[in-house]
Amino acid sequence: MSMGTVVVKLGSSIVVDEAGHLRADVLSHVCADIAAIRDAGDEVVVVTSGAIALGIAELELDGRPAALDELQAASAIGQATLFGGWRVELGAHGIKAAQVLLTLHDIEERASNVNVGATLRRLLSWGAVPVINENDTTTTEEITFGDNDVLAAQVAILLGARILVLLTDADGLHEADPRSNPDAPIVRDVHDFAQLEGFEIAQQANNLGSGGMRSKVVSAEMATAAGIETVVGPGKDAGTLRAASEGKDAGTRFHPGGDGHGSFKAWLKFAKTSRGVIEVDSGAAKALEAGGTSLLPVGVTAVSGDFVSGDAVEVLCEGRPVGKGLVAYSAADLEAVKGLKTDAVKSAMPGAPDEAIHRDRFVLA
Repeated sequence: MSMGTVVVKLGSSIVVDEAGHLRADVLSHVCADIAAIRDAGDEVVVVTSGAIALGIAELELDGRPAALDELQAASAIGQATLFGGWRVELGAHGIKAAQVLLTLHDIEERASNVNVGATLRRLLSWGAVPVINENDTTTTEEITFGDNDVLAAQVAILLGARILVLLTDADGLHEADPRSNPDAPIVRDVHDFAQLEGFEIAQQANNLGSGGMRSKVVSAEMATAAGIETVVGPGKDAGTLRAASEGKDAGTRFHPGGDGHGSFKAWLKFAKTSRGVIEVDSGAAKALEAGGTSLLPVGVTAVSGDFVSGDAVEVLCEGRPVGKGLVAYSAADLEAVKGLKTDAVKSAMPGAPDEAIHRDRFVLA
């Protein structure tokens, strides 16, 4: 088995018990697996939830707050306890823990995205295990990453991980929500996400977290499209992480369906938020999908959204997704020159870029 990076994510429900206390036993067996995986030659990065749930218990609040400032304050209280638990359990194996708090901005903006990757790789080179959580205390959108499922996928893509393991309180993905249909069979392998159509996939998590199985499936779809195998498995069971990393049965295994992307195009496709939509004609769509061509204003038929030069936009043809790219025009300027040939664009707008989206700044859907 090839060596690489294993990214493991733990949801609130397996990090924190019903009373709001840290599950030291879970952290203990996960850290034992981490030590074994490292001894076998892989590097490990942890993405952990649980700060808000721990803070709620420490503050003796009645349930999960609804107000953003209350969630942020609870996270600030619980984060110290959460990282302290990881530091103790990793330390028991002689492993240094490094606390890393990220926001959507850190992943979405290219410069900070590259910097995050460099920092994580440096920590790994020093033999530390990065312990990552969303920076709930400063983020401006509640639960930006869906209980850290999407954050874990973003980190895996950023690092070109060998495998992403999402540990949860379920034993894997079932054909229906096992809470309402206990006999629903488990899905052991997913090779094509089309096979999940018609399944009842739970969207809501328990009262501690904000994810649910649906966010895990979305994260698996992102990671596998980038060529990263993903496993959703039972985090309370000792040995799940190690079994998953070794290719053994450990819940539901999502097999890579994409051929992988370079770091820039993976960031563009999966991390950069779109600010608008460009509709193109069939000729432009065919040229983009054939590869090697840029999108010129002449191929643009409609513009929507309020974007500026350098923003990401979705490219559609008759409502069908074609791809996503960094646009060289503002929405207003592109509206003014859409459908025009290059000479006409230059006459109408001297100094305007030749391409609406350069081929090097575009990725297919």
